[in-house]
Amino acid sequence: MRVGLGYDVHKLVENRDLILGGVHIPYEKGLLGHSDADVLIHAIMDSLIGAAALGDIGKHFPDTDDKYKGISSIKLLEHVKTLLDLNNYAIGNIDATIIAQKPKMAPYINDMITNICKALNINKSQINIKATTEEGLGFTGNGEGISSQSICLLVSKK
Repeated sequence: MRVGLGYDVHKLVENRDLILGGVHIPYEKGLLGHSDADVLIHAIMDSLIGAAALGDIGKHFPDTDDKYKGISSIKLLEHVKTLLDLNNYAIGNIDATIIAQKPKMAPYINDMITNICKALNINKSQINIKATTEEGLGFTGNGEGISSQSICLLVSKK
C-alpha cells in the first residue's frame, strides 16, 4: 500500500470559467491557469502520481507545453489512470477537500464524483469530496483563489 498527498491552488480572475471536478460552476470568476485550472483534479492527480512515486503533475503536464493549454483536467486525469495501470497500481480510495469561500460547492459535488469515477474507472464508494471555507481568512477566505487537498491510497496489483 502507498499513500499520496496532493495540493493545488489557483487565483480567481474574471473572464474565466470556474471548473472543479470537471463541472462548470456558474460564478462571476474562474481559476487562472494553463489548463482549465481545475484545482480539485490537480490535487487528486498529484496525490495519485505521488503515491506511485512518479513525480508530480508538472513533470507529466508542463505548463510550458502548448498541447496542455486550455485542456480539460479530466483528460489529464485519464492519463494519470493509464500511468497507474502501467505501474501496476489500483486505487484504494481518494479523499479530497475544496477550500473556497464562494461559491457553495454542495450542489455540484455529486457530479464531480461522477466525473472523477468515470475518468479513473473507480466506484463512488472509493472517493469522497468535501468543501470548506476559511471563515474569511487568508487568500481563499478573501476570495482571491481556491485551493484543494487530496490524499489517496494505492494498492499494488502484483
